[in-house]
Amino acid sequence: MEANTRSTGRLPAAFLTPGSSSFMDFLSQHQPEMLPGKRQLPPVQGVIEAPHGTTIVAATFPGGVVLAGDRRATMGNVIAQRDIEKVFPADEYSAVGIAGTAGLAVEMVKLFQLELEHFEKVEGAQLSLEGKANRLSTMIRSNLAMAMQGLAVVPLFAGYDVDREKGRIFSYDVTGGRSEESGFAATGSGSIFARGAMKKLYSENLNEQQATTLVVQALYDAADDDSATGGPDVARRIYPIVTVITEEGFRRLTDEESSEIARSILERRLEQPDGPRAALL
Repeated sequence: MEANTRSTGRLPAAFLTPGSSSFMDFLSQHQPEMLPGKRQLPPVQGVIEAPHGTTIVAATFPGGVVLAGDRRATMGNVIAQRDIEKVFPADEYSAVGIAGTAGLAVEMVKLFQLELEHFEKVEGAQLSLEGKANRLSTMIRSNLAMAMQGLAVVPLFAGYDVDREKGRIFSYDVTGGRSEESGFAATGSGSIFARGAMKKLYSENLNEQQATTLVVQALYDAADDDSATGGPDVARRIYPIVTVITEEGFRRLTDEESSEIARSILERRLEQPDGPRAALL
């Protein structure tokens, strides 16, 4: 399938033949070994040790959605990386947060970005947010063989639905099963603690600033109880990645903005180590 530019300077026929608007379909037909799920792994015994990304959280607010992730990657009981990036833009109005095997997850995100860009170029229009969520589900399902060997990828997908004019969140399991979450969601090793924190603090009328503070509070609580989740690292100036998606598109908070939120939370935790409390009935 490779182009022979030295002889004719033309692309192979596969690139010029009309077909599906899916780049994954094109790749699986003409060069399937390039897909992560189609690669053959060497025979091994037991679970493969590889760096894993951990906690991703998301919350909606009127007019958009916030998606955030901590910065720690672990390999067994070892911190493999302290400043890994786990939240990426998928396109102008959506983003993906990765949990699971870091290397495969990053490769899947890049392929997903290319999938959406290819569709837009072929069809001349963007996929609906629902369509994007379905495409990601298919990609996760294609990785099932590796997931059964311990190389699972479980992302969190969030975006602004321009048709419904609101933020939406989709979560997945290792088989590609997709669920739409209401209000907030979390995935990864610290998700049970992050979800518990958001459950007590979330409300439907949060503004953007409150929603960004909420997700960082949730990551802080996850790091407090889950050793695989990294909290704000003031000494190394490593703070959670926080992104906001509204009708104006995808925006990642600057390091200064993230650090300001994290530092304000740390100062409050000196007075209340367990964090803010929800009002009783």
